[in-house]
Amino acid sequence: MTALDIRPVQAPVEPTPYRWRWPALAVVLAGSVMELLDATVTNIAGPTMRAELGGGASLIQWLGAAYTLAMTAGLLTGGRLGDIVGRKRMFLIGVAGFTAGSLMCALAFSPETIIAARIVQGLFGAAMIPQGMGLMKEMFPPKELAAAMGLFGPVMGLSAVGGPILAGALTSVDWRLIFVINLPIGAVTALAALRFLPGSRPAGGVRLDLPGALLASAGTVLIVFPLVQGGEQGWPAWSFAMMAASGAVFGLFAWYERRRAARGGDPLVAPSLFRKRAFVSGMATGTIYFAAFAGVFLVIGLYTQLGLGYSPLKAALTGVPSSLGMIAGMGVAQALQRHGRRVLLGGAVVMALGVAGLIAVAAPGVSPWQLAPMLAVTGLGSGLIMTPYFGIVMAAVESGETGSASGTLTALQQVGGALGLALLGTVYFGTGSVQATLGVAAAMIAATFAVGLLLPKQAREDADLAH
Repeated sequence: MTALDIRPVQAPVEPTPYRWRWPALAVVLAGSVMELLDATVTNIAGPTMRAELGGGASLIQWLGAAYTLAMTAGLLTGGRLGDIVGRKRMFLIGVAGFTAGSLMCALAFSPETIIAARIVQGLFGAAMIPQGMGLMKEMFPPKELAAAMGLFGPVMGLSAVGGPILAGALTSVDWRLIFVINLPIGAVTALAALRFLPGSRPAGGVRLDLPGALLASAGTVLIVFPLVQGGEQGWPAWSFAMMAASGAVFGLFAWYERRRAARGGDPLVAPSLFRKRAFVSGMATGTIYFAAFAGVFLVIGLYTQLGLGYSPLKAALTGVPSSLGMIAGMGVAQALQRHGRRVLLGGAVVMALGVAGLIAVAAPGVSPWQLAPMLAVTGLGSGLIMTPYFGIVMAAVESGETGSASGTLTALQQVGGALGLALLGTVYFGTGSVQATLGVAAAMIAATFAVGLLLPKQAREDADLAH
């Protein structure tokens, strides 16, 4: 007779969490803050930079669009490169390149050199930012990951409020200081990354879809370039030809991605995503919303300085209610997350009302206090849209498509921003009317609502961790 083994079964021992995970999180947050600040500082500093460097009205648009386009092109490959060569290494490359790009911005002496420097910033920012999520998943056990992710909201919120004020204050002294300040921040972040970020072994068998990245980037440039430059040159034939070519290039990109997937390759974007109506509508919703979002706040920065004659600091302080409203909207959206799509649609209604209010109050001699309530309402609506967006769209995605879907949505966020800067900036400089420009923005927000009706009703519970 065989004796029974009645010894208690021991639970599997969980691996010891990474020792320096919380200091490492501070490093990741520092990189995100540095990138976020430089993505928006030219909304405040742009008119002053143009006055010193020369160039046409399109220079102000290109200060943001060049950065955003480069970020988009880099995001399509930055995350994949982290898998191939290691996330810590790519983060360090990103920080070093971003800091060097900031120095180039500070030393710029012409429109061409500042645009080139902004492209460098965007490319290396895209090498740095995608590594954060992968590093956090490596460092934190599941029970701590949500808490670590929760720190992004407050830190980004403070950056949204403090960034424009800092940009306005520094621009009032010398616009070059908004880039010089990145030099010590970048140096400290790089040293801290060397000390605290964990080394990771590159993933085997992962290949870079460089042709796909080039096609996607070319398609984006072909639509944004003529929107920014065409209006200044009277909409010549080449501007319409480029926009038509953009559609052809994106069609070629879709064909190539399907072909690469069929041959067992690693496509940049999983072709199966485009067969999901909910995901495609999510792409359209996000592109339109982020275009409206970026364009509205560019136009407010231009209007307060060029139209109302505010100083950079006064213009920055005027925009604070919108940042505070956005933070409030994010908080409300978190509390109402069980309502899913209805929160996003309600946010579109609130944001549209805020923009309509800005159209009503915008007049010669309007004061910051008169603009403040409508700016706060606009920010509130944008926070209600942005917070649930990624989770709702990811509800349509299968687990095996998560990485491709989240990367695609992040890239589209940048594409939408570039389109908004180009389109609404062109309308503003072409008409000289803030009311007409904000009217276009209101129509874009209405389109966000209409397309948003096709989204899934609820977010996926793990979508925040996937994004």
